[in-house]
Amino acid sequence: MRLRKIKSIVFMLILAFSSTSFSFDKVVYGEDDRLDVFETTNALHLDLGRSTAAMISKSKLELNRDEYKVIGESLSSRGICTDARFANQVTSARCSGFLVGKDLLVTAGHCMTSINDCSNNSWVFDFAVNTPDDEESVSVPTSSVYSCKKIIAQSLDRSSKDDYALIQLDREVEDRAPLSFRTEGIVEDRTNLVVIGHPTGLPTKIAAGAYVRSNENDVYFVANLDTFGGNSGSAVFDSETGLVEGILVRGERDYEYDFSRGCRIPKQCTNEGCRGEDVTRITNIKELLENL
Repeated sequence: MRLRKIKSIVFMLILAFSSTSFSFDKVVYGEDDRLDVFETTNALHLDLGRSTAAMISKSKLELNRDEYKVIGESLSSRGICTDARFANQVTSARCSGFLVGKDLLVTAGHCMTSINDCSNNSWVFDFAVNTPDDEESVSVPTSSVYSCKKIIAQSLDRSSKDDYALIQLDREVEDRAPLSFRTEGIVEDRTNLVVIGHPTGLPTKIAAGAYVRSNENDVYFVANLDTFGGNSGSAVFDSETGLVEGILVRGERDYEYDFSRGCRIPKQCTNEGCRGEDVTRITNIKELLENL
């Protein structure tokens, strides 16, 4: 009886250390391809990143004259090993999203489940580390921060696994272009991909080096994208053309507890291993096509 109780306690500790504040986990496949904005040399990917945004609670934005300081814990203070990549960076984003019209933004359906999600969070462009000196503190101009005006369409279907939301921002975005996205057909097998978003709530990360692994489901495709909780809602692009193919929504558990070190480390999978990351097809959003 005593042994059974000890095993139960250990199991609960594993669950506690393995979880994050995000509901839909992700993981690293092969090499960790995540790059900060200042590390990225691909001009197309940098341009695409300008039209991606972080969903951040309004309580984590501290106004200081003409800019907002983004408030949050560092990655290492959340139990991640101190030598992990980006350990000193602030983790503030709950989800990711991307601009598809002058005042239209797409994210994951599980990020926008109620009017409270819309009203209590801001959508922040330029939440990024632009120099190595910016790692521990990030501020953005007030012009880069938008509110959600309304949810135009939302799906979180347990049966089909469809997962998306289309929202209207409080004003038009004038200093960056809406992204181009697929309007018909499906992505080709083995297409090279890049995902841009906010893994574990971190500032913008651009992660290429991925490809379509499975393309059989009508609602979503599966890829080996290096993504974590917080990437939910990220745009998944054809890495060569910049066309949005889908929305990152769920995947493999993202961290594992290292008992020898007493902290969590990113889960590692081979490029063809683990379950893969699920990407809702952008063509599922009929309301988006109607708003073109």
